Amino acid sequence: MFEATLAGSLPKPFWLAETDKLWPQWKSEGKEREIAKRDATLFWLKAQEDAGLDIVSDGEQSRQHFVHGFLEFVDGIDREHKVKMGIRNNRYDAMVPQVVSKLSLKGRAHPEAKIARAHTKKKLKFTLPGPMTIVDTVADSHYGDRVKMAMAFAELLNKEARALEADGVDVIQFDEPAFNAFTKEAGTWGIDCLHCAIDGLKCTTAVHICYGYGIQQNLDWKKTLGGEWRQYEEFFPALAKSRVKQVSLECIHSHVPPDMMRLLEGKDVLVGVIDVASNIVETPQEVADTIGLAMKFVPKDRIFACTNCGLAPMDREIALKKLEALGAGAKLARERYA
Repeated sequence: MFEATLAGSLPKPFWLAETDKLWPQWKSEGKEREIAKRDATLFWLKAQEDAGLDIVSDGEQSRQHFVHGFLEFVDGIDREHKVKMGIRNNRYDAMVPQVVSKLSLKGRAHPEAKIARAHTKKKLKFTLPGPMTIVDTVADSHYGDRVKMAMAFAELLNKEARALEADGVDVIQFDEPAFNAFTKEAGTWGIDCLHCAIDGLKCTTAVHICYGYGIQQNLDWKKTLGGEWRQYEEFFPALAKSRVKQVSLECIHSHVPPDMMRLLEGKDVLVGVIDVASNIVETPQEVADTIGLAMKFVPKDRIFACTNCGLAPMDREIALKKLEALGAGAKLARERYA
């Protein structure tokens, strides 16, 4: 009950890359970098185990960015001639690569999952970017149709997801922050693309939908959303009917009405009990209280304790303390509510 996990990413250690950045530069090259990635993965696996998490992640230590870490292994993308594009429904501008020809995988995108699988006996989660979020992060100079391009990416994601399942990954999660920017489309072709991405998988499948990392652009956007954030309301009913088993959402210290969770009937709900936009460390009591709140709307056997989003840009020591609060809070909730 109340198994503890995290949305996916964790900070890069100083020996691997720049610290406290969402898109850090690597500190080394070649074999030395690969060794550093492995060491960082093992460090965070041990940290999650020590914190009492039940489902652990590689922390995305082998990727600079949660979307582009996958796109590095996709042919048909021009990374040299980037163009300026508004992303997340023009929330902010970014220089993005262009899709210039038919998409294909160069080979395995994430063989590093094998390293994580070989070094933990815990359930292992691996995260991939969702199709809608990918197409909102690259410019289309080939397909001429947003949905067609998203489906092409979904097919590649499915190929990689099947390989991850064969590697022994227990949970494959697709990160779709763009769902909160394109709420109407999320409930239609967004879910259709997710179904393509999970086709044939027997492992647990999940989708993570949040309001973003604790970076300034996201903090500024949240200020415009008013006293209640009701984006989930537009597509949760469709997600409840989907074939995705788990939904990861933002909860603690957000303005999401908690009764939104009622709309996910039949799904496992990964409740955000750790705030990634604040350096204040939650107490185990606060974590357990948030789980208790979720119990008003979700059967307790379907509640998982999770972070609101990834911890990638956060200070390492704060991230470690937040992991400890997550594990201890889930344990306290089991004692309170079992």
